[in-house]
Amino acid sequence: MGKIIAIANQKGGVGKTTTTINLAAALGVLEKKVLLIDADPQANASSGLGISIEEVELGTYQLFEHSISAKEAIVGSNSPNVDIIPAHIDLVAIEIELVDKQNREYMLKEALEEIKNDYDYILIDCAPSLGLITLNSLVAADSVIIPIQCEYFALEGLGKLLNTIKSVQKIHNTTLDIEGLLLTMYDSRLRLSNQVVEEVKKHFQSMVFKTIIQRNVRLSEAPSYGESIIAYDATSTGAVNYINLANEILKLHSKDGKSN
Repeated sequence: MGKIIAIANQKGGVGKTTTTINLAAALGVLEKKVLLIDADPQANASSGLGISIEEVELGTYQLFEHSISAKEAIVGSNSPNVDIIPAHIDLVAIEIELVDKQNREYMLKEALEEIKNDYDYILIDCAPSLGLITLNSLVAADSVIIPIQCEYFALEGLGKLLNTIKSVQKIHNTTLDIEGLLLTMYDSRLRLSNQVVEEVKKHFQSMVFKTIIQRNVRLSEAPSYGESIIAYDATSTGAVNYINLANEILKLHSKDGKSN
């Protein structure tokens, strides 16, 4: 049975898309079958895995509309064992189009039913907002990873996101778990980075992943080549960090009996 994980934070620039792309690639390298769903109108996860955005005809927009099946929207990526349902800028219109629909929060969940068991992991890259697209992603997901950058204002807005997750758990998806808080953009030379790590661990303790994603030049270069960090530079710190994160998640699931 596949596990659906949403990667969400309404703040932009926290490493959300970077995490979705590279966690998908790392799980793929570890021989898990992965589907990445790009649920962000900016479509950075799609271009980051070598998809030409201009050529996307079928993707998340049509999936939310239910005008196509999930199987029709899936395309291969340049990353081993990773498929993708790409996004396009048109996706931004779905927020308005869904407003009057009945069961509008469940559109993505319903669309994924037929393919959920075809993959070990389905990762959803959420938009940097708490709108209907992100709400659909949280309703469809089994769990959520929250990236937090090791910078000033790191915890700003986190309360709002946790409240949204709580209300989703209460009303729409009682089994939604928080997979973990992921510290990103860590620079060991900066006192501030270390303070953020301490503060987050103090507040959230076991909810925080042991793996920390370090600030890494190669990691920020990789998307411009349409490649994951694993393909771009497998020996880089960024690649090692994401392989470690994938292993940590696999270990957690095998311990909980959650994953196949």
